[in-house]
Amino acid sequence: MEGFPRQHARTRRFTCGAPRTVSVADDGSRVLFLRSAAGNDPVNSLWLMDPVTGEERLVADPAELLSDGGHDSDREQARRERAREVGEGIVAYDGLPDLSRVCFVLAGRVFIADVDEGRVVELPSNRDAFDARLSSDGASVAYVSGRGVRVTGAGGDQRLISGTTDTVSWGSAEFVAAEEMGRMRGHWWAPDAGHLLVARVDVTSVDEWWIASPVEPWSEPKAIRYPSAGTANAAVGLGVVALDGTVVDVDWSRGGEFEYLADVQWREGTPPTLVVQSRDQRTLAVLEVDASTGSTREVYRIEDDDWVELVPGAPCRWDDSLVTVEDRGGARRLVVDGKAVSADGLQVRRIVGVDGDRVVACVSTDPLDMDVLALERDGSVEVLASGGGVHAAAVGGGVLVVSVADLDGSRLTVGEHLVASFAEEPLVDPTPAFHVVGQRELHAAVLVPGDHDGSLLPVLLDPYGGPHAQRVQRVRGQFLASQWFADQGFAVVVVDGRGTPGRGPVWERAVRGDLAGPVLEDQVDALHALAEADPRLDLSRVSIRGWSYGGYLAALAVLRRPDVFHAAIAGAPVTDWRLYDTHYTERYLGHPDEEPANYQRTDLCAEARSLTRPLLLIHGLADDNVVAAHTLALSRALLEAGRPHRVLPLSGVTHMTPQEEVAENLLLIQLEFLRESLEI
Repeated sequence: MEGFPRQHARTRRFTCGAPRTVSVADDGSRVLFLRSAAGNDPVNSLWLMDPVTGEERLVADPAELLSDGGHDSDREQARRERAREVGEGIVAYDGLPDLSRVCFVLAGRVFIADVDEGRVVELPSNRDAFDARLSSDGASVAYVSGRGVRVTGAGGDQRLISGTTDTVSWGSAEFVAAEEMGRMRGHWWAPDAGHLLVARVDVTSVDEWWIASPVEPWSEPKAIRYPSAGTANAAVGLGVVALDGTVVDVDWSRGGEFEYLADVQWREGTPPTLVVQSRDQRTLAVLEVDASTGSTREVYRIEDDDWVELVPGAPCRWDDSLVTVEDRGGARRLVVDGKAVSADGLQVRRIVGVDGDRVVACVSTDPLDMDVLALERDGSVEVLASGGGVHAAAVGGGVLVVSVADLDGSRLTVGEHLVASFAEEPLVDPTPAFHVVGQRELHAAVLVPGDHDGSLLPVLLDPYGGPHAQRVQRVRGQFLASQWFADQGFAVVVVDGRGTPGRGPVWERAVRGDLAGPVLEDQVDALHALAEADPRLDLSRVSIRGWSYGGYLAALAVLRRPDVFHAAIAGAPVTDWRLYDTHYTERYLGHPDEEPANYQRTDLCAEARSLTRPLLLIHGLADDNVVAAHTLALSRALLEAGRPHRVLPLSGVTHMTPQEEVAENLLLIQLEFLRESLEI
C-alpha cells in the first residue's frame, strides 16, 4: 500500500491536477488557466472558462501539439528553477488584454492560439525558445533564443538582437532579478507593436562558479555566474529596440545611483515605467522613459533606513495616479500619489490589479490569513474574499477569480462557478492547534498523532523561520509533511518568529544585521511556552528539521543551543552568508566590506567546534541557488574540529528536489535519523 511520502512525491506536493496560473480578460469575457489531467500528471494544458456559464473548454493540449516529442532548453530549465516550477507542459503563457489570442512555448517551440476558435498553430522558431511574449496587435511573438531575442509571426522568424560574446545576452532576466526580485522576464512589447524594451545583461564581472556532477566524472562541469554577497552584480542595460534592430539606449542607472532593475511596465497610454533600486536597497525610484531618446525622468522615490520592500504588483497605475505599497509606521500601506489610503491595521501583501474605480489587493489583519479587499481612493474598503485561510485573486472587467487555500484544502472559483480540480486528496489529514505565546506573541502550531493517548511525545520543530515565507497559516498544505511526522509519534511544532511576513515592517526588520540570534531565540521561547502549557511535549527529546533557510536554522539550533535541541536535519542550508547572493543577503546583513560583523555573527562554520548533537546535512549537488559548497564547507569545519556528523549528498538534485524517488526517500531517511538520534 502506498504511503504518504510516495504520494507526496508522486503528486509533486499535490500540485498536479489543480488549476493554476489564472488570467482574466480586461473586458471580463474570458478566464484562462492551466491544469493537468490527473493528480499524478504533471503536464499542464491551457483551459478556458466562460465566466457567465462556468463552461470549461480545452484550448491547448501538449500531448496533441508535441506528438513528435521534444525537450525544454537549458535556459528554460534554469527559468523554472528560479520560479520553483515543478510542472511540465504549458507552464506559462502570454496574451492580448482580452485573452482572445495567447502564445506559449512547448519544448522550445513557439505556439499561438486563437482562444475562441480553438485553433493552435506552431510558429517558425529556432526550437530553443523560452519566454514567449505576444505583440499588442496579436500578430507577432518575441521570444528568447540563445543569447538574444527573435521575433516570429506570419512573416517568418527573424533575429531581433543578440549578444556578441559569451558573457552578454539580451532579453532575459539576470540571476538575482529572477531569484530575488520576482522579475522573471527581460523583454517587453511596446503598445505600438513596432518596438520592444529589451534588457541587456553583461556578466563579465560576475564570479564564475562551477556545478559538477560527481557521479559522471567524464562530464564537463556546468559554469554559472553567481553574484555572491559583496561581489559584482551583472551589469544590466536597457534598450528600446525597433523591429529593424535599431537600438536606443535607456539611461536608467541615473549616474550609478541605481544598480537593480526591479520591474518594467509599458502599457497603452503611458510611457515605459521602470522600478529601480540602489545597491543597498534603501532607495527605490519609479522612472518614466522617453522611448525616442532613452532619457529617464524620476516620478517617485521611496527611502528607508533599512530597506525598501518589493511588493508584488506595486507600483502600478490607477488612471493618472501612481499606486505604491510603502512601510509607514507599523503597517505596510497602500499609497496613492504619496497619500496612504489603507488603514493602519491592514498589512498589504500584494496588489492584484486595478479594476475600474478600485484597487484590488491581498491583505492580512491576522498573519494566519490573507484576505482580498477592494480599496477606494477615499480609503473605504469592500471585502471580496475572507473567512480564514489564504485567499488570492485575479480580476478583469468586473470578473473576480478567487483562489482559497485553507484547512479544508484548495479551490478556485470564477464568480459563483467552481473550477474543477483533479488533485488527489492527501493520505494525511492535518489537525494543527494554533497558539499565540510569549511576550512577543509568537504564532505557533502544534500537531500530534491522530490517535494520541496523552503520553509524552518527542518534539520535532519544523520551521522555515526566515524572511519572505510563512509556515503558520490556516492552510492544510502547510502541514501535510508535519502531520505525517506527527503520526509517526512526534509532537511537531511550527513557529513563525521575527523576520517572517504578515506582521508588518517592524517585525520583519527585527532581523536586520542578524539573521541568526532573534530567529533562534523565538523558536526556543515558543517551544518552552508551548511545553509549559502542554505537558505532552517532552523537552528531553527535541529535534529540528528544515530546508534552505530552515536548514540554516536547524544547524544553528544544535550548534548554539545543544541544551535545548538534541538532533537536527539541515537540508540545503546556507552556512556562510558570504556565499549567498547579493540582493537577498545584503538586504538583511549589509555589504560584507561595510558591515563584516553581521557576517561573522551568522557564520555557522565559525561555530563548528560547538557541535555535540547528531546533525544530518542534506544537499543537492546540482543546486545553483544554495550551492553545495555551503554544506561541504560546514562539513569540513566540523571534521577539522573533530565533530562527528553525517552528510547526504544528492547527485543531480537541485534546490527543489523534484525527483519522485528522491523526494519520497528523503522523508523516510529523515524519520529514521530522528528515531535513531532521539532513541525512539
